[in-house]
Amino acid sequence: MANRAIRVGIDVGGTHTKAVAIDNETHEIIGKGSVMTTHDDEMGVATGVIEAFKLCLNANNIDPNDVIFIAHSTTQATNALLEGDVAEVGIIGMGKGGIGGLLAKKQSKIDDIDLGTGRIIKVHHTYLKQKDVNEVSIEKALNELKDQGSNVIVASKAFGVDDLTEENEVKKVAEKYNIPVSVASEISKLYGLTRRTRTAAINASILPKMLETANSTEDSVRKAGIKVPLMIMRGDGGVMDIGEMKKRPVLTMLSGPAASVVGALMYLRASNGIYFEVGGTSTNIGVIKNGRPAVDYSIIGGHPTYVNSLDVRVLGVAGGSMVRASKDGVVDVGPRSAHIAGMPYAVYTPIEEIEDPQVEFFRPKDGDPSDYVYIRLKNGKKITITNSCAANVLGYVKPEHYSYGNPEAARKAIEPLAKYMNTTVEDVCEQILRKSYEKIKPVILELAEKYKLEKDQISLVGVGGGVSALLPYTSKLMELGYSIPENAEVISSIGVALSMIRDVVERVIPSPTKKDIADIKKEAANMAIANGAVPDTVEVQIEIDSQTSRVTAIALGSSEVQTTDLLKACSEEEARDIAAKSMGVSVEETKLITKSNVFYVFTSKKKDGSDQIRIVDKKGFIKVQRGDGDARKCTVKEAQKVIEEMWEQLSVFKNDIKLTPDMYLCTGGKVLDYAGMMDLDQLYLVVDTELITLEEDEEVILIGAKNDI
Repeated sequence: MANRAIRVGIDVGGTHTKAVAIDNETHEIIGKGSVMTTHDDEMGVATGVIEAFKLCLNANNIDPNDVIFIAHSTTQATNALLEGDVAEVGIIGMGKGGIGGLLAKKQSKIDDIDLGTGRIIKVHHTYLKQKDVNEVSIEKALNELKDQGSNVIVASKAFGVDDLTEENEVKKVAEKYNIPVSVASEISKLYGLTRRTRTAAINASILPKMLETANSTEDSVRKAGIKVPLMIMRGDGGVMDIGEMKKRPVLTMLSGPAASVVGALMYLRASNGIYFEVGGTSTNIGVIKNGRPAVDYSIIGGHPTYVNSLDVRVLGVAGGSMVRASKDGVVDVGPRSAHIAGMPYAVYTPIEEIEDPQVEFFRPKDGDPSDYVYIRLKNGKKITITNSCAANVLGYVKPEHYSYGNPEAARKAIEPLAKYMNTTVEDVCEQILRKSYEKIKPVILELAEKYKLEKDQISLVGVGGGVSALLPYTSKLMELGYSIPENAEVISSIGVALSMIRDVVERVIPSPTKKDIADIKKEAANMAIANGAVPDTVEVQIEIDSQTSRVTAIALGSSEVQTTDLLKACSEEEARDIAAKSMGVSVEETKLITKSNVFYVFTSKKKDGSDQIRIVDKKGFIKVQRGDGDARKCTVKEAQKVIEEMWEQLSVFKNDIKLTPDMYLCTGGKVLDYAGMMDLDQLYLVVDTELITLEEDEEVILIGAKNDI
């Protein structure tokens, strides 16, 4: 078929690397390709990316000329830091003379960075006075750092975010000698010299490895006939072009979980919930709140950084996690997986092969406990018992699920372990899933507490090939609803294929003016456009942290013409039904407060007199979900007055503390989230930057929600 517009997404998991090809107009999946992740290859996981990509195209007769977008997630940054596969870093600190210079020298002279795994990033340091920065002094500093063992350089100047001149001068000289450089004020625009320097040092430490992989991947994609830019998934849910990744590879940390969230948001009407990405080796757990994934600064080896990524907890328990056992019962499940041991799951082994099964114990890797279980068969083959085996036996995995196998084969393989433990097969399986659940439950509770998710508003959203091995059991014990979307096993690849350009600019701006807000919005939009976003598709969200004076501009845009909507429009009756189910009330108790041509706003009374509120868009997504609030439609001219009235009406007074409401603005097709703003004048300022482009008589919807302690 000619003249198709195809988007290709490739996700690198711990066990498999999977590619999907999606029709840009219909979002129909027209091709899939999956290979084992190539951890031990000379080119690392890049080899698997290329193999999965080629398999997807060749097996489905896709012409490379039809590919308009290609992106992949990567585990390379995360793995490099976990495994300590990092370069030694030389830091050139810079600042003024005098007392300020002594402080800058001290703050930029960071210690070796403990990665929390017994590995470190070795750091060397020198310092230049700002007035002495020139080509000669930089060359001398570079030679000094190279002699100490530095392979990469960080240029970090006090207040460099205000003027990058000296940092860029270091970069220019270093690149002349082919030394990779990380410019601290390019990595983050936030003040805080120590934290900014540390973030840049982490970035620099993985530059050589990432550059090598990026170049080989890009070269292979070009040889395959793909002409469009190769995009890389970021850890915050957006994509950036490979040129930007070569400068800031640290932004790709946790890009796999980010891909799964983007896919889940596209394929499920997920608003508030906990999402699971369950593979064969690990499970990633995070939060979706008001239709957006929770993003936070990454912490590496206990050190806070300025790297934005999904706030995700990674657990070493998944569909392929192996069992540790003794005569007294199941000792643990994971973190080693069947993939690491090179053994097939019992549940996917032909039942006729399972003859005379004998339980044996082993140590998968040097230093591991020696009580991991495998089953030796009569033909000499070794197979292992996993969460997927246990869940199949107990009936949690249904035939339509990706991880469905042969429950009877699993049962037959588990029998010798049950005899060894002097119990039943069902009890062994229950113990296996219970051990996994005991690791998962505290994470769900901690995230629900951190993001103030009420239990009656939480649903579990499951993706990944191994999700049915863990999610139904967890859902049952925690008494929470769950959903697993179609194509759950490749949802991360779908997320990569459908992702948008995302760029973030952060500044510390005490008492920001309207011009400050406009300038940072423009800077974020320009960064997204430079990264490949079509200008007309770029939208910028502003967030202000009153306590730290941090202003954040988040720009989102499409890399091609605005992609078509995945879901058909829903009627008012369908939207009311969605809201009613979310609020746990009948359709008759669900009242429409107001609506626009894009949004419906519903409410219902709770027993305590509070008004639950839901904003549902025309595609059936719940955009805002709050326990007590109000909504009003008004013109742009009336907006400030309505904001003031709602601010006072919805404020809560407790113990001499005034808890101000969270505010939201619906304009056009956007819901702008101003939650957390504690200053009314600041709220006016930010809202005004959105409204200033609209006509005075144009209608918008304002929503306020009460906060409580």
